[in-house]
Amino acid sequence: MAELEELREHLAQIDSQIAELYKSRVQVCEKIGDIKIDAGKKVFDKKREKDQLARITRNVDDEFLRLGLTELFEQLMSQSRKMQYQMLTKKGALGRLPFIGVDKLDYEQSRIVFQGTDGAYSQAAMHAYFGKDVNSFHVQTFRDAMEAIEEGSADFAVLPIENSSAGVVSEVYDLLVEFENYIVGEIILPIDHALASVEGATLDTIKTVYSHPQALMQSSKYLDDQPGWQRISAPNTAVAAKKVLEDGDITQAAICSEHAAQIYGLKILDRKINYNDNNSTRFIIVTNQKIFLKDAKKISICFEVDHSSGSLYHLLAHFTYNNLNMSKIESRPVEGRTWEYRFFVDFEGNMGEGAVKNAIRGLREESKSLKILGNY
Repeated sequence: MAELEELREHLAQIDSQIAELYKSRVQVCEKIGDIKIDAGKKVFDKKREKDQLARITRNVDDEFLRLGLTELFEQLMSQSRKMQYQMLTKKGALGRLPFIGVDKLDYEQSRIVFQGTDGAYSQAAMHAYFGKDVNSFHVQTFRDAMEAIEEGSADFAVLPIENSSAGVVSEVYDLLVEFENYIVGEIILPIDHALASVEGATLDTIKTVYSHPQALMQSSKYLDDQPGWQRISAPNTAVAAKKVLEDGDITQAAICSEHAAQIYGLKILDRKINYNDNNSTRFIIVTNQKIFLKDAKKISICFEVDHSSGSLYHLLAHFTYNNLNMSKIESRPVEGRTWEYRFFVDFEGNMGEGAVKNAIRGLREESKSLKILGNY
C-alpha cells in the first residue's frame, strides 16, 4: 500500500505539471489568435493540425499511446480554436448571419398551404397557429407544399416533422435540406386517432384500413389485435377518410381524427386507438424568407462531417464551450453517398446572441457543410 500511495503522489505531481503546461499553452494560443485575427487569417487550418499530429506521434510505436496522444492533442487543438472564435467576437467580428430579426410574423394578408385535404391534422395545426379565418389551400404532398412557398403561391407552409410515438418525418427533414425554405415557428398538436367507416359498417365487417403511414404506425398495437385487417397507406389521414366515404364499402375503414370523420360523414367505430395516450405531433411553420422572431428560443441546423474518428465529437463540443443546450440530434443518409450521414441538431438560442454566432462560426469552419434551417 505504501508503494501505491507513493505512485499516486508521483502521478499528482505529473498532473500538476501538465496543468501548468496547459496554462502556458493557452497563453501562447491566445497570442497566435491575436496575430491570426489581425492578419485576417482563418482560425481553422486543417492541414497544419494534421501535420502537427503526425509530428507529435511520429516516434511513438505503441498503438495505444499513439491513439491516446492523437486524442489528447486533437482535444487541445479543438479547445484552442474555440477560444480563438470567442476572441473574434470580443474584437468586434460578430459574424453576422444572413437572417433578419422581426418582431412578429406578418401573416394577416398571407396565404397558407398544408399537405392533405380538409380535416387533415395539418389543417388543425394551421388553425391552431394562424387562426381559423386564415386564407389557405391544400396540396397532395410535402414536396408540393415546399414548392408552393418557394415559388410564392403561398407565404407559409405547415408541415409535420416529428411524432412522439412514431418518430421523425424523414421526408420533411430531407426537403428542408433540398429547398431554400426556413423554419419560423412550431406548434405541438395532440393526436387522437379514431377508426371510422360508412353507415352499416361494424368492427366485424372491416377488412381493409386506410391511413397515413405514421397513423398506421401509431395505431399498430390496436391493428395487431385484428390480424385479418389489411393496412394500406394513404397520403393523409383525411384523404383516407374521403376515400372510405367515396367507396361506400362497409369492409373499409379509415384511421383519422374525429374532426375528419365528422367532415366526411363517417361513423366512429372506435376512439383513441393510438397506443400512446400522450401521442402528439410537432408541426413546423416554414417560409422562403430568411427571417426569425427576435424572441425566438430554438435553432435548427444540419451539417455533414468528415468520415473520420472523433469528427462529430469535436463539432458537438461547440455547443458545450458556448454554454448552449442541445435538445435534439438526428441523422439522415446523404443521398448518393453510401454510409455517409447528415446530422440535424436543435439547440436553445437566438441568432442575435454572441454565443450562438460563435458556435455557428466554428461549426461552419469545421464541418463539410452547414445549413441553418431556422430560428423559432
